[in-house]
Amino acid sequence: MQYVLIIHEVESYPAWKVVFDQAAAMRKNAGEISYQLLRHDRDANNIVHFSQWSSLAHARQFFESPELVEIRKTAGVKAPEFIYLQQIESGVL
Repeated sequence: MQYVLIIHEVESYPAWKVVFDQAAAMRKNAGEISYQLLRHDRDANNIVHFSQWSSLAHARQFFESPELVEIRKTAGVKAPEFIYLQQIESGVL
């Protein structure tokens, strides 16, 4: 399994969420399989986007595309940090 963890601050979560939802088909077509959104418990504009991807190459291509750079600007994203991950173990306790 391949995952991407993105940590970023946004100007306004409600405004960012509209743009995020509008890009759902684009993300799916690029290889995103599933996602989770989390936020800092004391700052609603500090967002974590954790997603599963068909491949890390597809994820990198998508997130580094000029089109997505512009979408992030429109959405009010500040200095995103991208972490590309490969699962090595999973369990339930």
